[in-house]
This record gives sequence, C-alpha cells and structure tokens, in this order.
Amino acid sequence: MSLINGPGRTPEVGETVATYKKYEGAQKAVSTLIEKNVPARDIAIVGSGLRSIEKVTGKLGWGRAALQGAINGTMMGLLFAAFVVIWSPGSDIALLGGILLVGVSVGMMFRVIGYMIVRRRRDYASIMAVAAEHYEVTVSAQHTTSAREALGTSKPRTVAPQPSSSEPPRYGVRVVDGAQQDPSAAPRPGANAAVPAPETTNPASSEENAGPSETAAQRD
Repeated sequence: MSLINGPGRTPEVGETVATYKKYEGAQKAVSTLIEKNVPARDIAIVGSGLRSIEKVTGKLGWGRAALQGAINGTMMGLLFAAFVVIWSPGSDIALLGGILLVGVSVGMMFRVIGYMIVRRRRDYASIMAVAAEHYEVTVSAQHTTSAREALGTSKPRTVAPQPSSSEPPRYGVRVVDGAQQDPSAAPRPGANAAVPAPETTNPASSEENAGPSETAAQRD
C-alpha cells in the first residue's frame, strides 16, 4: 500500500461493484479484474468506516527502554562497521568491535532519554494500525458491467408485477353489473332511450267503435 497523492488531493473513484469485510478480499477482487482485462488505472479500493487501533504490547520501564535502545544501537553499529570494512578492507577487528559498542551505547542513551521525557504521559509500548469496517472495490463507469460480470455481482433486473384482476376499482370508476366503466366515456345519444312499442289494432273492437255511417259504407 503506497501513498501517491499528497494531502489535500482526493483521487476520483468510480461506481462500487463489490464490497468485502477484509482487505485481502478486495485485493483478490482487484487481481481478478486485472486478469479480465479491466484497466488497472480505473480500479480503486475505498475503505469505509476507518478507525485507528493502538495495540498495547507491554509496560515500558527503564530496563525495557534500555533494551530497545541497545537493539537499535546494535543495528546502527553494524551499519557503520560495514561502511568501515568497505572503505578500509584491512581494518582491525578491534576497531570494528569498538564501532559496534559505540553504536549500542548511543542507541541506549537516546532511548533512555526519550523515555525519561515521555514516561509521565506514556509508560507503555504499543503499535498503531488503521482498519476499516468494510472495503469497496470501485470501477469507472465504462467498465462497470464487465467488472460485475467478472466478480459475479451482477444485479438481476427488477420486473414490475402485473396488477391482479381482483384489484378494487380506482377512484372515480363506476361499477355497473360487476363491470368497470370509465366515467369519461359519455353515452351515445339515444343509445339507452326506450323505444315505444307499435300499437296493435283489434278488428273487432274497431268495428264496435265505428259509427253507423262507416258500417253502411263498408257493406256497400
């Protein structure tokens, strides 16, 4: 993990294609995307819910401070001794041992002085780490579909269900004999008007109601 951009510059990230609880899972996902020919410059890992964790490793006292200083001084003395051997291949072993002892002494001195300064505020040794709640793998918009297919995180399409036939009528819809009618459709004029029945004439009754003049005319 390396820091490329300085403080104040936030790199642009694309759309989230997968989420993982551990950083190792996000690393494997990035490797898979690169194998599937997704450009590496379009991939990013975004840690969400960052938190700082300080793990206490033990109590720090004078003896522990001196021991840590001696270890650091030994490494420093060996480094200087290696430089002397390179510059002067015929150096005496006593000279190299003296350089090593000087390095150990200097390391112990600096470590003890540092502990003397901070011992009232910090009398324990610890290590620091930064962790996240989850890690999101993001890809630029033009490669989102192919990245989801490669990781198997493609979302299925959402199909809207059709309304059932037993759905109650909507507001403003008239129900006539179990069928819905649209009120906006005006009835045709005369469609539902009653048609008068034709009058039937009884011949017997017409003769009875006819006058004597009409009867004589019919006999003639």
